This record gives sequence, structure tokens and C-alpha cells, in this order.
Amino acid sequence: MILPNVRASFGRAEAGTVLGMLSEGDAEARAVLDDRLRDDGFDAILDDPRTLNALLTGDRAPSPGLTFYVLVRHALLESGIDDRTLADYIAAVLVEFGREDRAYRIEAGDPDRYYYLVDLVAAMETPDGRRRFLVRAHLGNFALWLAGIFPDRVEARVRRRGAPGLDYVEAMGASGFRLAAQTRLADDNGLSPLYREAAESFPRLRVALNRLSDRYLFPGRPGSIDRLLRQVSGRFDG
Repeated sequence: MILPNVRASFGRAEAGTVLGMLSEGDAEARAVLDDRLRDDGFDAILDDPRTLNALLTGDRAPSPGLTFYVLVRHALLESGIDDRTLADYIAAVLVEFGREDRAYRIEAGDPDRYYYLVDLVAAMETPDGRRRFLVRAHLGNFALWLAGIFPDRVEARVRRRGAPGLDYVEAMGASGFRLAAQTRLADDNGLSPLYREAAESFPRLRVALNRLSDRYLFPGRPGSIDRLLRQVSGRFDG
């Protein structure tokens, strides 16, 4: 089960990394940042646009959790989504899915792999309540990861095979989150409100992650009509 726990993992090391990147060795600037950290908290510093710029241009190597949280948080803010818990959760998904073939398993170590959304839908037909919940949540996570980070892969399948496009992936992902929100396990873990918000905001989340992917993860990809249309659409949808 993926939880919004990236921010909770931040401690003195992460704060020191960020303040070091922002101050660039200037003792006076560091003192000002230390005061701000004490007065306003680490969240306020992470929300500062200068933190995003420092992370992208600095010579330090932040942890994957810190990197993805800052990238996702600022991408969502640009889309008008001011929800730290949602940014935290999406960052956790990206960190988790970056491990081997975790993106294709409903939880780490599960023996089954699911490469297609339709296979996840079929897997929901199980009498095991916990597994059914995990499949529903994974449908949302996998669809958001696929449509948000790898939209060109989705569009390439449309052209080559006549596969369903981004609208279909969005609908499936929103459905997965919506169904997951209805379970007792989601309630017990405090995830129901988050899943409902993810379902409601899925198209905007997808556009925000497209921006993140195009700008920071795969900036060297050749341009395409699909990419241009995503960027134009994002200006109106965000």
C-alpha cells in the first residue's frame, strides 16, 4: 500500500540539503534561511520557487523523495492544485514505481504483474477484500503514472495499434481511485478523502505531470504534435 509519507521522511539532512543549495555557501544567506525555517517551517521553504530552481541547477544530489516531492508540488501548484497531501502521495507513487518493476505489481513482492489496465480491471473480481482494494488503488496509481509521466507511450500505442488514448486512461484511473475510496481499508488508513480528490482532479493531475515529464524528466525528447497539444491544453486546463 502506497501512503503519502514522503514529507514525513524529511529531517535535518533534507533541510540541510535545501538550505545549502539556496544559500550557496553564503553565511548571511544561510542565517536568514535558518530563521525562516524556524519561523515558517520546512513546507514554506519547499514551496518557494527558488527551491525548485536550486534543485534543478545545483550540484548536490538530493534524495529521490525530496526531488520528486518538490517537482510534483510545484507542478501541481502551477495547475492550481494547492494540496500538499496529494503532492506527497504522487511523489510516493513516483518513488515507489521507480524501483525495478514495482509499477506492474499491486504491492512490492506480489507475484503477479499487470501491464495493461484491462488486466487490472479483471483482477478486481476477487473475493479477497484486501487484494481487491490494492488492485483498485493500483489501477489509479498505474494510470496516473502512465498517462502523466509517459503520455507519448500512450499516444504511440494509439497510432500503432489503435489502442485507447489518454481520455480512456484518465477515465480508468479516476475509476480506480473512486472505487478504492469506497473501501474500509481506505477509511482505516485515512486514504478515502485523498482517493476521492485524486479521482475528481485526475485530468488536471495528468496535465501537471505531463508538464513535469516534458520539462524535467525527458526534456530532450523530439517535439511532436501530441506534445504541443498537451502544452497548449495545459495552459487552458491548468
